[in-house]
Amino acid sequence: MDRDLVALLGFVGMFVLMALRVPIGVAMGITGVVGFASLSGWKPALNLLANVPLAVLADYNLSIIPMFILMGAFASAAGMSNELFRAGRAWLGHRRGGLALASIAACGGFAAINGSSVATAATMTQVALPKMREAGYEPGLAAGLIAAGGTLGIMIPPSVIFVLYGIMTETDITKLFFAGVVPGIMAIVLYMAVIVGISYWRPAAMPRGELAPWSERLSTLRELWATLVLFLFVLGGMYGGLFTTSEAAGVGATGALLVGVLRRRLNGAAIKACLIDALRVSSAIMLIVVGAYLFGYFLTITQFTQKAVDFLVHLPVGAYGVLALVMVGYFILGAIMDELAMILLTVPIVFPAMMQLGFDPVWFGVIIVMAVTFGMICPPVGMNVFVINSIARDISLTGIYRGTMPFIAVDIVRLIILCAFPAIVLWLPGRLG
Repeated sequence: MDRDLVALLGFVGMFVLMALRVPIGVAMGITGVVGFASLSGWKPALNLLANVPLAVLADYNLSIIPMFILMGAFASAAGMSNELFRAGRAWLGHRRGGLALASIAACGGFAAINGSSVATAATMTQVALPKMREAGYEPGLAAGLIAAGGTLGIMIPPSVIFVLYGIMTETDITKLFFAGVVPGIMAIVLYMAVIVGISYWRPAAMPRGELAPWSERLSTLRELWATLVLFLFVLGGMYGGLFTTSEAAGVGATGALLVGVLRRRLNGAAIKACLIDALRVSSAIMLIVVGAYLFGYFLTITQFTQKAVDFLVHLPVGAYGVLALVMVGYFILGAIMDELAMILLTVPIVFPAMMQLGFDPVWFGVIIVMAVTFGMICPPVGMNVFVINSIARDISLTGIYRGTMPFIAVDIVRLIILCAFPAIVLWLPGRLG
């Protein structure tokens, strides 16, 4: 059978399985093994199925992922997310849209000690959404801004997506982490600008809160020491060469555990719950990674990857024209596919093409992560939106999606700025030498 036809049937089969609600990792794995068998026979395909999961799970570099997830679980259980929101509420709550501003600030702070967008959105939904609803905020808009704020979890380091991208492309993960800092801060500033604009245009949707006394403001700042120390220690340790990225993940998880124990917020039962939660999330991620590797081997023997790279490089639209087409492709995929699956499935195809076109691998890592974040809040399959809806079931998906639209608009503006001025992304990692 023609290899191009087999590759096409493989993609169709994978998307059909996803439409039938087969887990994404399983759908990619089944398609990869069956497709590999159709071209090489069942014995090599079964050998592939036996060896790939073991190789993936034994990869030391991938240990970063469960450690950073565990760090976020311990940090949340230690009360750091609540402290971030309380501080934001004390300092910003009296302004127009103050609780919304506090929510975005808390999302940014929590993202700095948690590598997951979904975890950030879920945590801040439980912490901030009830307070905004009590204050009279429009429910859909409040949920939408938390969904958008949750995307900071994969932009501001540490980030699971940056880790996977770095491993797949052999790009320095530390430089990727530092490259995400300025775009992450830009996102916070632009999201806050949107909130201020909405609060003036539709004041009833975002009422003012009460002015907190200075004693309360200063008290909330004192509570933030643990979050600040944890973030600076992990990122500063990597910057100063005290430990590798993998070691930083372990140090961060240990630090969050110690903070929780010292505060008496993590007892034996709470630690066990955090471990189970981190195991559950990490297992889901690893299943997707294994499935993507199996599907990747299938694409390799069909020579689809090489042909796709050659096709992209020789398009008569120039380097930035190809980049624009790739971004459009990510927007489309984001509407139907999980962000991890997108990265694992597409990076082996688009990364070689982008490098041949002369783009910087660190800069492209940031751009690709930004493109992935659109899929997390765009219909019809915005993962953050579904997570928030599962917690606040009385807020419709339509209402949440409507609430995300202004933030999607400024994300597009941010993407255009960073594409036009790559130095914004590369300045901080460039200082690492």
